[in-house]
Amino acid sequence: MRARLVLRGFLGWAGWITCDRILLFWNKTVQLGLGHVRVVPIYPSASLAADFSFPPGRGRESTATPLYFTAQNAHRSRAPESLGFPQIKSQSFFDCSAMMPLLLRHFCLASFLLLLILQPSTPDLESDKSALSAFRAAVGGRSLLWNLSAPPCSWTGVICDNNQQIIELHFPGMGLSGTLPAGVLGNLTTVQTLSLRYNALSGPIPPDIANLTNLRNIYLQGNFFSGEIPPSLSSLQNLVRLNLADNKLTGSIPSSLNALSRLKTLYLEQNQINGTIPVLTMKLDQFNVSFNRLTGSIPSSLSGMPKSAFEGTSLCGPPLSSCNDATTGGGSGGGGSKLSGGAIAGIVIGSVFGLLIILLILIFLCRKRKAKKEAKDVEVAAAAKQAGGTAGYSLGKSQSDGNSLVIFGNHKGMFDLEDLLKASAEVLGKGTFGTTYKATVDMGGLTVAVKRLKDLAVPEKEFTEKMKEIGEVEHENLVPLRAYYCNRDEKLLVYDHMPTGSLSALLHGNTATSARTPLNWDTRSSIALGAARAITHLHSRGPVSSHGNIKSSNVLLTKSYEARVSDFSLAQIATPTTIPSRINGYRAPEVTDAQRVSQKADVYSFGVLLLELLTGKAPANSQLNEEGVDLPRWVQSVVREEWTAEVFDLELLRYQDVEEDMVQLLQLALECTAQHPDKRPSMAVVTARIEEIRSQSATLHHHNADDGSI
Repeated sequence: MRARLVLRGFLGWAGWITCDRILLFWNKTVQLGLGHVRVVPIYPSASLAADFSFPPGRGRESTATPLYFTAQNAHRSRAPESLGFPQIKSQSFFDCSAMMPLLLRHFCLASFLLLLILQPSTPDLESDKSALSAFRAAVGGRSLLWNLSAPPCSWTGVICDNNQQIIELHFPGMGLSGTLPAGVLGNLTTVQTLSLRYNALSGPIPPDIANLTNLRNIYLQGNFFSGEIPPSLSSLQNLVRLNLADNKLTGSIPSSLNALSRLKTLYLEQNQINGTIPVLTMKLDQFNVSFNRLTGSIPSSLSGMPKSAFEGTSLCGPPLSSCNDATTGGGSGGGGSKLSGGAIAGIVIGSVFGLLIILLILIFLCRKRKAKKEAKDVEVAAAAKQAGGTAGYSLGKSQSDGNSLVIFGNHKGMFDLEDLLKASAEVLGKGTFGTTYKATVDMGGLTVAVKRLKDLAVPEKEFTEKMKEIGEVEHENLVPLRAYYCNRDEKLLVYDHMPTGSLSALLHGNTATSARTPLNWDTRSSIALGAARAITHLHSRGPVSSHGNIKSSNVLLTKSYEARVSDFSLAQIATPTTIPSRINGYRAPEVTDAQRVSQKADVYSFGVLLLELLTGKAPANSQLNEEGVDLPRWVQSVVREEWTAEVFDLELLRYQDVEEDMVQLLQLALECTAQHPDKRPSMAVVTARIEEIRSQSATLHHHNADDGSI
């Protein structure tokens, strides 16, 4: 006699179950006293089937319905036709009706035993390892320092569960670049969290990400992904958070996202997405599409979101202003044709574009003429130098024509313009406002730094007044302005030379071949305190007094690694063409005019500087094609996920006794980089708190020294 049993949920196991009495052997037999059972796989991803053989003579002829049950229950039913099992009718089956209670009891017992036997198979770690290795080769390279001979669960950023299944991939801000290869990530089907945020990944988002049906969190913000949002994402039914912000995505928002019924967070801001916002039926807690090319009205389901979620778009309706119902084009009965709004806009744009071309041509001609004149002046100056003259300049004294070297403080008489002209020069670097040279003056071997300003269209009188104001500022943590030279075509600033270089060069290396310099906690916190004191002094000069261009390359270091802040107040006289756009990673979000930087904007920039000291990562500056990350957002996201230890520079993690101080300074940095200026502390408060943190460290080190600790 034969019947068929369908076991749903058991994978990849085949064997025999013989029923006589309860005995259990792995992958061999189970004795249950009912007959001989063979278990064979019939549906690779869902089910197993079993053929039951009953001994002859155990029942009379009848029509039998096969038993079908899951791991939770057992009952008589028709086998699913989708699995290829039609209802069985046979004249050789015995009558099951009398024995049904007994059969059900035995089948339930059998299912329980099978649950014990058929445990989930060991995850295919070799397949996962191959996929991750291909991922690393494509985008990781030197950034992912994995020991490929070790299990993947031990690799940095790879998190596994107790069954050694990979459930999370965390690679935030690790300098990954290139295009995500297709057919790689899609093989890691057990992953629940995918975090690739704040890297330099480009190209389209691979559609095979939709294979990761267990995904709950996708963090791809802060990259250069392009193309459209893959419609295949709608198959990720378990997705809760989707963050694609700060990329170069185009196309429209797919309405298929409505299939993501569990989605609570959708961030698409800072992209190039166009079209309208579709009606979204899921209950979102967080939503942002700001700074996209979206038009039309905001769906009513999103009217409760904050205004900031829609700023930088052409959207209308609550929570923004109401939409205008005015139509473009001629009304009925107008009698004559009228230009549409698009045509008028085209004419205006064309006119402006034409004027812009004419203006650029004029600027080009003026600069060409200026270059010829400068070349002639250089030839005259060179001839004067060879003749032992001074090229017509009056040295060391103020003249009515303004062609003089004005010297501040106790450096008067130590050098003059002729000494600078004769000095050997070495390029130190090119910055926001010009090129800086190292010049060794023959008289006494004095070494100074000379900054040659570029593209400065400020009037000479205004420039002179500003230089005198800067020259009067003195503080032990500021690089003092020693002298300046100004005429119509040339403007030079003379500073003390700092031999150790800039903080940026030490943290990140100043060339492709120059390695970074290890800095311990005490040195970094000392640099932070020195820079804070310098900026606090600038702010104390008045409510509108600010630095305007705080960054690590403007924090110079003495031989003893004491901080000296340079380039203060130069942003106020720079022309817009010399100032980088707000993409600059140090720039506060509210700053739109770099010549007018408030003190609270200085606090934001200093907060980014603190994060740079703590993380060892460079802030993003995509205009200059530099590698880097949006430090405030990256740190906030990592801290929010309670991964605080991953924030700190590996060099700092060597110092276990200062972890609390590092966390306190990190908290202060996050307060400084608050989005709203009013929520940021003043620089005086910042300085006081760093002093307190430093004093705690000093007390702890003294205590450790008494205990014999190192």
